[in-house]
Amino acid sequence: MASQKIMEKGISQNSSKRRKGGFVTLPFIIANEALEKVPSYALVPSMMLYLKSNYYMTIAAGHNLINLWQAVSNFAPIMGAFFADSYMGRFLTIGLGSICSFPTEENVIRIFKPEFDVTGCDNSMSIGAGGIRPCSMPFGADQLGNHNEKTLESYFCWYYAAASLGGSLGLTVVIYILQIYGWKVGYGVCACLIFIATVAFYIASPLYVKRKATTSLFTGFAQVVAASYKNRNLPFPSQKSGYHHGNSSEITGPSEKLRFLNKACIIRNAKLEIGPDGLALDPRRLCTVQKVEELKALFKVIPIWSTGIVMAIAGSQHLFPVLQASSMNRHLFGGFQIPAASLTVFVYCTVVIWVVLYERVIIPLASKVKGEQVYISVMLRMGVGLFLSVIAMGLTAIVENVRLNKAIKEGHVKNPTAMVNMSVMWLLPQYVVMGVAESLSTLGQFEFYHREFPKTMSSIGNSLFFLSLAVAHILSSALFNIVNESTSRDGKPSWVADNITEARFDKYYWRLAGLSTVNLFYYIFCCRSYGSTSDIVDEGYVSEEK
Repeated sequence: MASQKIMEKGISQNSSKRRKGGFVTLPFIIANEALEKVPSYALVPSMMLYLKSNYYMTIAAGHNLINLWQAVSNFAPIMGAFFADSYMGRFLTIGLGSICSFPTEENVIRIFKPEFDVTGCDNSMSIGAGGIRPCSMPFGADQLGNHNEKTLESYFCWYYAAASLGGSLGLTVVIYILQIYGWKVGYGVCACLIFIATVAFYIASPLYVKRKATTSLFTGFAQVVAASYKNRNLPFPSQKSGYHHGNSSEITGPSEKLRFLNKACIIRNAKLEIGPDGLALDPRRLCTVQKVEELKALFKVIPIWSTGIVMAIAGSQHLFPVLQASSMNRHLFGGFQIPAASLTVFVYCTVVIWVVLYERVIIPLASKVKGEQVYISVMLRMGVGLFLSVIAMGLTAIVENVRLNKAIKEGHVKNPTAMVNMSVMWLLPQYVVMGVAESLSTLGQFEFYHREFPKTMSSIGNSLFFLSLAVAHILSSALFNIVNESTSRDGKPSWVADNITEARFDKYYWRLAGLSTVNLFYYIFCCRSYGSTSDIVDEGYVSEEK
């Protein structure tokens, strides 16, 4: 009996101390992210057709409005990442974002009513995304702990594939419901899905590893800048003990790159500058090596980050193909006609197929041939993604040129709504190539930021991707306007005219292909001059639950 009680007690203690996190938590996190994307993915491609037919907007005006909305939506994750890494932690930020996403779906319907208010729509759609998008992927990585490169690569791949499935659901099922039953029913379905995901996310709360930030990152960055300026005239110490490391720091000394920032952690007089607890008495005059290295990490990734902006500009060109598809034969089989707004689903289907092939066929086969585990570097994958984006823009230009010539031959020059005798499947190659390009580039960026930033900055690092999207939408709108103004002089129709049969979108896409080519060479230059920051040790980031 005594031994039985001891065994029961031991079992009870072991179960109560069961390690948190692990793969069991990932379905709840990934599902929450995937279902958040359903309404926004369904809305974007449909907006151009709606604004053009119901509000009689020109292509340029509709393009600018949609890009403005998407820019605002992608700026929101910056604030979400800031609060997650500096104050709230990722779990609470995702949870609040999920709650905010549910009631805001009702507000989205207002965009399709006569009392159109784009400002209210922007705010409502952005709040939930601002909390979920920058934190979900790092929060899932927190559950895996310190796994090897291959495990993290697989996690990022399957995460992005699941998110793409959510987008595919919005581009197919939800768009079909919108067309058959109307916008209220369609977004009612979206609200139900988000409600289920939110409840599931909170149900799994006891299983999560929850980390919280103990300091404000942006405050720390400002302190480093202030301290380095105030100490600008100090000589560099000859020994690493001359730098302030803080309590139990594992960093032996600051790195040599961006050396001017190292002056922020130079100790002038330890008795006057450091308290009994080992902390600096005035953080604006003395910072830890950790804080200096965190700011360096942010500065050093900016060149690589900037190459993703042009890639995002190329990847955001889904609005014109919707108009393009609406003028083509969209009948597939059995009389079924695919909605023009659903064509973008081929991009996300390609993402899912590519991830499966990459994880289950390409990498295992290459490893078997080589006789050891094969790992394709993040930099190489991102570079190949940029190269494929050039190919995708070229294919888009070629297909549009073919469509335009057919429309002219069939006498549709003055009738932009006429159906051209050309299958919509001509658009498939550009979607497939862009899908592979986005898989390689986007996944590479997420993994790159996760590796190069310490865990104290994971959400901030993840939000850099969304910042590049926001900047890309603003620049895309500016580029579109420049082309519209510069090519519509002397009474000639613009390259991006409302009548797509008179326009020359093929030339517009050739310009994007050229811009993407220049960006590819710029990326190669950045890669060669880049230095790793992966040796940064995490400090100031602890777990709420062990």
